[in-house]
Amino acid sequence: MADKNAYRVKTEPDPFEPFKIAQAYRSGNHVYLSGQAAIDQHGNLVGVGDFDAQAEQVFANLKCVLETGGSSMERIIKVTIYLTDMSNFPKIVELREKYFTRPYPADTIVEVRALALPELMIEIEAIGLVEGKVID
Repeated sequence: MADKNAYRVKTEPDPFEPFKIAQAYRSGNHVYLSGQAAIDQHGNLVGVGDFDAQAEQVFANLKCVLETGGSSMERIIKVTIYLTDMSNFPKIVELREKYFTRPYPADTIVEVRALALPELMIEIEAIGLVEGKVID
């Protein structure tokens, strides 16, 4: 019988703890990540006013939480990307090529007026496989 529980994924330290948010949950063969923003492991905002620096931190956070949950960047099957300025879309295409592998994850990109902190410019949530491969 399959395990029907969901297990919290938590890094040490956990920068989400003060906000009462789980970083991710592992359930079955999937890891479901909360939106990752430009917050380092100690809860400090990274790259104020610098989209590129914020994006690099976001992808580093994705990698860390996925690996903590037993997944990887190569096993992401879905992302939702939130941008406060859609003019950064061409950079997102470059970042997808840099951090994701073929076949690329299913993707939704949304421009929002604001994120959790006024200085944030990008946030990405993801779903990854724990076992198996993403097949084209």
